[in-house]
Amino acid sequence: MYDVIQDINQWVRQNEPVVLATVASTWGSSPRKVGAKMAFTPSGKITGSVSGGCIEGAVYEAGLHTLETQRMELLRFGVADETAFEVGLACGGQIEVFVQPLDKQFFHVIQSEMDALHSLVIGTVIEGPKNLTGRQILFTELDPMMVENPANFEEAARLQAQETLSAGRSKTALLNLGTGETTRVFFDVILPPPTLIMVGGVHISIALATIAKALGYRTIIIDPRGAFGNQTRFPHVDQLIQEWPQEALQHIKLTRSTAVAMLTHDPKIDDPALKIVFDSPAFFIGALGSRKTQAARRQRLLADGIPSEQLDRIHGPVGIDLGSETPEEIALSVMAEIVAVSHSLRP
Repeated sequence: MYDVIQDINQWVRQNEPVVLATVASTWGSSPRKVGAKMAFTPSGKITGSVSGGCIEGAVYEAGLHTLETQRMELLRFGVADETAFEVGLACGGQIEVFVQPLDKQFFHVIQSEMDALHSLVIGTVIEGPKNLTGRQILFTELDPMMVENPANFEEAARLQAQETLSAGRSKTALLNLGTGETTRVFFDVILPPPTLIMVGGVHISIALATIAKALGYRTIIIDPRGAFGNQTRFPHVDQLIQEWPQEALQHIKLTRSTAVAMLTHDPKIDDPALKIVFDSPAFFIGALGSRKTQAARRQRLLADGIPSEQLDRIHGPVGIDLGSETPEEIALSVMAEIVAVSHSLRP
């Protein structure tokens, strides 16, 4: 959703009708994963994609029809091997895409939760009784919300939504809503965009921030030392905080989409930051330094009462061994490990 939300916002402000198309399932090798989105308007504005090929023309036409009927449609595209590449599949298979008019009220609720960096699951009935098809419910990591939904939908969907959010992967599930008909619900997981927090405005951080931003990460530098953490050195980061880590991290939401790298070699800066991020859901905690430095850090933190299982979360010496020598090469190795760990967490 994050890749299309800015364009949708602009169209909504211009009072244009918007259609949202979402990939519900794929079979075979697809360039767009389940949950991928494409949004468009009757005036021909398009953002995002649901495939790498010609099915998007059919999706666009179906979307215009949903604006007329104000009803969601589930589209299925069966693809033969000889034509698969044309529609974005490397081999034969099937793609399911549901298209629906954008509910602007519901969209604003979703956007508010996304702005707060909450993890979300949107449940949409994509197949089942006519009175339920197209109905949606929003679950956040905090509390569930309902928008024009019957209570039995909420109860049946709650556990599935929690399981899906925990797995961090969108999916379609069959639910028994007590209607006697099979009901398919698509659970769309929307996680906060990845964030890289760099503790220490060192030379490596300059290159690391550049690489991270190129990969779609929000970048934050924390350093109380004015000579290191200043705007002249870091004009390209999203946020620069000139405070001690124990103060700065109180104002930053750490999520399971957050990576943190300790880069100063200074225990007065790195250690307090580590003590805070250990209690967070951050998916990556890395620390620069040799194996000797790592061993000394571990002993200090053990002596301060940090459990060994917490210390085991540290990736250190941080970075994949590329034989790196320059700050730019070290930054590349650090980012490579962050990316590798992020992918290993995906089911």
